[in-house]
Amino acid sequence: MKLKSFLSSCAALILVGGIAAAQEGAAAPPPPTEAEVLGEVVAETIPPEVLASAVSAVAKLGDEVVLGRYQVAVERMNPRWKARAAQRMGGMAALEKQLDGVAAQMVQQGISMISSKPQGQPRPYEVTPAKRIIKQNGVDTEIMAYNQWMVLVPTVTKFRILRPGIPKPLVIESTGFQVAICNKGKNDWTFIDGSGLSTNDLRSLFNTLPQNMELPPIVKREVR
Repeated sequence: MKLKSFLSSCAALILVGGIAAAQEGAAAPPPPTEAEVLGEVVAETIPPEVLASAVSAVAKLGDEVVLGRYQVAVERMNPRWKARAAQRMGGMAALEKQLDGVAAQMVQQGISMISSKPQGQPRPYEVTPAKRIIKQNGVDTEIMAYNQWMVLVPTVTKFRILRPGIPKPLVIESTGFQVAICNKGKNDWTFIDGSGLSTNDLRSLFNTLPQNMELPPIVKREVR
């Protein structure tokens, strides 16, 4: 099996979150946010332990999928992203049926995942601004503040492909990323797979992200 053929026919099967991305198509320009209408949003510096938590959560997700527990990836998909994909697919049941078939299709095509691990520098953002009441000089004051952390976590994933009549398996290495999202003060991360994802896709959900935002590169190559 040629690398190009494998990537074109199996990409949506391999990275579970990428199925949702493939259903989206071009994202419409996001409307003005409440933050943009009301003015400045109070920003925070992301604590190192939050970055570490995001990376750890992505590592755990990768371990689960390598073990064949694809349902975990479905369950941990970011709910807003999953709901949008379900709408495109004709309902949550239709989406989950397609996602549930990933494992069987991979086995049928002789594809197995060898490893999936974070690798590289994570990129943090704040998203989802909302009104919040704080005390300033003893007075209740309404501000706009971000409610969620978003971390782009680069990953490296390896797949093994068994080809009929060829004893030596083909090994593909995929450099990509996971978008990890969590409410501030929590440790409950959900994910959007970077396969097929664009900055417009993300800004259509989290429209305070910077216009010059760059996503980590996605590179797939055959390992000899």
